[in-house]
Amino acid sequence: MQPLEPGGFTLADLDGMPDDGMRYELVDGTLLVTPSPLPIHQDAALQLAARLLAGCLPDLNVFIAPMDFQPDVHKSLQPDVLVCRKEDVGQKVIAQLLLAVEVLSPATRSKDLVWKRLAYEQSGIESYWIFDPEVEMLTVLELEDGRYVERAVVKADEAFEAGLPFAVRDRSR
Repeated sequence: MQPLEPGGFTLADLDGMPDDGMRYELVDGTLLVTPSPLPIHQDAALQLAARLLAGCLPDLNVFIAPMDFQPDVHKSLQPDVLVCRKEDVGQKVIAQLLLAVEVLSPATRSKDLVWKRLAYEQSGIESYWIFDPEVEMLTVLELEDGRYVERAVVKADEAFEAGLPFAVRDRSR
C-alpha cells in the first residue's frame, strides 16, 4: 500500500486491511479503526437485534456487525445492528439501510455520535438509534428534511414503541 495524504483512503485500501480483529470503516477518505467490542457492547447489540428480529417484516433483514454498508464510493460503515430490504443486500455489501443502530463504547462514542451520525444522515437512512449500555438509554433519531431529529430518549425502565423501520414495541423489564 502506498503512503496516502490525510483523508485519502479508498474502498480499495479498505479491502487491503488485515484480518486482525479490528473494525475498519471509511468516511470520506478517513479511516476509522476500532478494536473488537467488549462483552457489554456485544450483549446490547444482540439484545437489540433479537427484539428487531422478533417483529421484522418478511421483506427485510436484520444483521449485526460486521456487515459493510457502502452507500457510495467514499463510505464503508459497519453499524452494530442494521435493518435493510432484502433486495438491497449484495454479495459483499449493503447499498441502502432503513435503520442503523450503534452501541456506544469508550472506543466508539465520538465516532458514533459525530462521524457516523453525519454519514448516516447524508446517506438518507431514515432512522438511527444510539444505545448507551452503561446507562441503558436508547436515543431514537429520524430523518426529517434531510436532518436527524430526536424522536425519543428511552431509559431502561420505560416502554418503547417505534414506527420505523417497522412497528416495534419493547416493554420495560
